[in-house]
Amino acid sequence: MSSSLVLGPMLRHTDTTSAAVWVETRRAAQVSVHAGTDEDGSPRVWRAPTFRVHGHHYALVEVTGLRPGERTAYRVEVDGAPAWPPPDDPFPPAELHTLTGDEEVNLAFGSCRTSVPHDRAHHLTHGVDALRTLALAVAGGERPDVGVPDLLLLLGDQVYADATSEAMQEFIASRRSLDEEPGTELADYAEYAHLYSLAWSEPALRWLFSWLPSLMIFDDHDVRDDWNTSVQWREEMEATSWWHGRIVAALASYWVYQHLGNLSVAERAEDEMWRELLTRRELAGADVEVDLTDVLDAFAERVDKHPETYRWSYARRLGDARLVVIDSRAARKLEPGRRSMLDEAEMAWLDEQVRGDCSHLVIGTSLPYLLPQGLHHLESWNEAVVDGGWGRRLVGVGERLRTAFDLEHWGAFTDGFERVGRMVQEVADGQRGAAPGSVLFLSGDVHHSYISEVDRSGGSRVLQLVCSPIRNPLPRVLRTATAVLARGIARPAARGLARSAGVARPPFAWHTVAGPWFDNNIALLRVEQDRLSTSWLTGEVRHGDHDHPILQVAADVELDVPVPGPGALAGDPAVAHVHGRQQRP
Repeated sequence: MSSSLVLGPMLRHTDTTSAAVWVETRRAAQVSVHAGTDEDGSPRVWRAPTFRVHGHHYALVEVTGLRPGERTAYRVEVDGAPAWPPPDDPFPPAELHTLTGDEEVNLAFGSCRTSVPHDRAHHLTHGVDALRTLALAVAGGERPDVGVPDLLLLLGDQVYADATSEAMQEFIASRRSLDEEPGTELADYAEYAHLYSLAWSEPALRWLFSWLPSLMIFDDHDVRDDWNTSVQWREEMEATSWWHGRIVAALASYWVYQHLGNLSVAERAEDEMWRELLTRRELAGADVEVDLTDVLDAFAERVDKHPETYRWSYARRLGDARLVVIDSRAARKLEPGRRSMLDEAEMAWLDEQVRGDCSHLVIGTSLPYLLPQGLHHLESWNEAVVDGGWGRRLVGVGERLRTAFDLEHWGAFTDGFERVGRMVQEVADGQRGAAPGSVLFLSGDVHHSYISEVDRSGGSRVLQLVCSPIRNPLPRVLRTATAVLARGIARPAARGLARSAGVARPPFAWHTVAGPWFDNNIALLRVEQDRLSTSWLTGEVRHGDHDHPILQVAADVELDVPVPGPGALAGDPAVAHVHGRQQRP
């Protein structure tokens, strides 16, 4: 690792003419990105000074003026000294590569990745890291039959602030007693910074992030398990001595490490924290490192209390397809009887984004929109019980069940589920512009993978693709319970429970196309105009070589879709084939 860089470079938001390169440095510095030459042969260099948060130093270099479809190797310097790639780097050169504007989508996605060593002991407890295995395969020159991704979408639990590794606990213990609250969980910004370093500094992963553009959204473990499950959960957290410091550090560090790189050049120019940084930089002078600590902490405190004042969600054009990534954690309405996964401001924004006139509409949400129907009915029943559907005496019992069994997906927020469902059905029916070939929900969270499809007689297909975990497998007893609830035998009983609490039927039906399977996975989605294919890739140790696992296909599914536009053949039957290794409960 370069002595001047703590993390990075990470290639973040990329479009047809620009790319964002993010780094964390060890000191205040000027960071420069060098990539190729101009038409006159002069070197192309982009620079940015670092900014400081709680004593940590960061830079985001906006690389602009690139050409559509350009691919060029780049290097990073800190104060004029080489910082990346490191000397004798065993990995291929990192490249900047812009979009062309009309490419097919080749998107890797997944969620839930713990940061523990890659040795025999931890492979037994946590499985093989699927993302690292992909990095090793591509770095070694392997071009899997399923292709190499052009973009990485991480759908939550990039870090685990509440279930820390031995290495993280050693760092915490060097600063405070593990006997004081919150114990082995994270308490402040410094601990978050160290956790991100543990998660993203492994050499193969660091190389992967240096060339593969990435987008991210949080889920609960980035903050704490069951984050914003209910009003009762919030009240219990706010009654602790440590929650305020935790949520401020979580959201402040999320803005720095994850969200800032999601934004385009134009979006950053409108972001209130980025504008504050530029204002302070102008007042201080280009050679002075700006300290954002005070304003970023105040911002994090405000957006936790008033989530409607800031939006973590975002939308992107990917060739002819459209990607909409939803914050399904911070923007929730939690009041009993008025629950929704999204508050009114967020719902109004989503309503504007869910439109046709694209080849495919892809919606990223950390929590699956479509659970297997048995699980969906169970969560809807629980929401109704908490709202008094079985009498006031059982409200408290319902609240405890909600938290204990993680009954807090879209099915447990019925109002939001139905409103989003209406939007999606209108898009699929061509009522919001020309109908896309498909509407795809991409999700994670649940520590198993599966595909569901809405039952429709015409228009666009509506599918749910889930990839989870990247590295954090379910215990076997939970795999068995999940498999049972995911199958049709659980649906009638769960539907009966929901009906007994006054829950109406969902506005549409859906079925499981494939799954569940329980491997550590990273999924690769390839979207063409009339064809979808998705592969779930996993790592396998062979001949005891735990340092170099082999990339394998855990599941591979191909799905025909209607061709969008006039004369489209709507309602073509699904063609899905699942093969390869599937890990049974």
